Amino acid sequence: MSNENILAERLEPHLDSGDEFPSPPPKRRRISQESDSPPGTATRHAPISRVKRIVSPEQNGSVSAARPTIPTTSVTFQSLSVAPWLIHSLAAMAISHPTEIQRSCIPEILKGRDCIGGSRTGTGKTVAFAVPILQKWAEDPFGIYAVILTPTRELALQIYEQFQALGAPQNLKTVLITGGCDMRPQAVALAKRPHVVVATPGRLADHILSSGKETTIGLSRARVMVLDEADRLLASGPGSMLPDLNTCLSALPPPSSRLTLLFTATITPEVRALKDLARPPDRPPIFISEIADISDPSSSSSLVPASLTQTYLQIPMTHKDAFLHVLLSVPSFAKEPEPSIMVFVNRTSTADILHRTLLQLSHPVTALHSELPQSQRNRNLSDFRSQKSRILISTDVASRGLDIPEVNFVINFDVPRNPVDYVHRVGRTARAGREGTSVTFVGQRDVALVLAIEEYIGSKMAEWTEEGVNIETRVVKGRTLKDVAEARMEALRDAESGKDVKGWRRKIKKDRKRAFVG
Repeated sequence: MSNENILAERLEPHLDSGDEFPSPPPKRRRISQESDSPPGTATRHAPISRVKRIVSPEQNGSVSAARPTIPTTSVTFQSLSVAPWLIHSLAAMAISHPTEIQRSCIPEILKGRDCIGGSRTGTGKTVAFAVPILQKWAEDPFGIYAVILTPTRELALQIYEQFQALGAPQNLKTVLITGGCDMRPQAVALAKRPHVVVATPGRLADHILSSGKETTIGLSRARVMVLDEADRLLASGPGSMLPDLNTCLSALPPPSSRLTLLFTATITPEVRALKDLARPPDRPPIFISEIADISDPSSSSSLVPASLTQTYLQIPMTHKDAFLHVLLSVPSFAKEPEPSIMVFVNRTSTADILHRTLLQLSHPVTALHSELPQSQRNRNLSDFRSQKSRILISTDVASRGLDIPEVNFVINFDVPRNPVDYVHRVGRTARAGREGTSVTFVGQRDVALVLAIEEYIGSKMAEWTEEGVNIETRVVKGRTLKDVAEARMEALRDAESGKDVKGWRRKIKKDRKRAFVG
């Protein structure tokens, strides 16, 4: 029996035998700048000639990749030659022992080697490049020392905050350059020559092209360039960031005069090919550290955390909102202390309407997508991290890189179009050895996507169940379907009229208090 038939048999109670399964979609799809498109899903990769300036001067030379074997026992930051002041900063952030990517990369970067670091999300890649950058900067703290480029505003803010925390004892000056904010204060901050610039390519390119040479001249003296989530930055196709990236690179020193660090969870062919570009004889070979490459299912490391329970829920597509509403109310999702839940969708319009619908149904929910103003995006993410809102509706803008501790559940309201995106999404939970659960909503025409995901990750999802809970019965009984339909209609009316949702948290609190008193 084929894999497709096996899955169909597992889902048989809900499938119309007359429906045909769609063909699996192509693995690479569009990305967009600072947006919601799945990371690393552009339709094709840029020719190597277009990105040679990233790591390779136009000279001949030998290239090799190296990954030393470092024993994991008794390895400390001190044994990696990390400066005492940085060890104290790490301890203040509750980081006491280096992860594998940190053990591998920190010593080599301190030696002055260009580096490509590949490691699964949640393994500490930011610290892997921040620590050696700050240690070398502290030896000569003058002017713009490092430029870090990353694809989304939220990732840029997170990196900015980590550099601020680590560099505080040495009075590090860091500036954040992202879209959604006034350019004038950013231009003033750049002109003051901060030590570290953390930016999205689009906004930094805007400054390079329009803010004047006196503002951006400091970039030409930077000693380190970092591409975080390099696979997405280097992907081509619709919405590619390569034009803006090339503008940024044109303002930086050539590769022969700077250190170049590329970090990613997904080592695409474009990223991997960079290691084979020519090198000058006086430069050490590029250091390659591939701890776990989620773009390669044959990798020896598991693509999903071992502590993750992966499940699916087969549902009629016309009642997805109702099933989500009921699922969020079952005991395991609503127990005390209330768990954190991330709900992923494929479109910004879906995120907006679903957010409004759940608010109408008095769920403590917030949203994250590219159509929100930047200040609102920051506030919503902060509310979710602090548990003011325990449910986050998000597009793939939050599927990778963001450090959100202790997410208990991930719900794929929409099945991701690419198995790699599935791995990024479910990687938001079950981090650092904690337990976590993912639930993927599967409709009649999603089966091929689920089969592709299961083949890719090398394991099968189990059907979601909970003792004493018949979710279908809960959906169809009473007023559930009617209440959800009314809430969705109200949400659609509010969205069409442009009504803001920021005041609805007070409504939720009143409704919950009324329910408790009753």
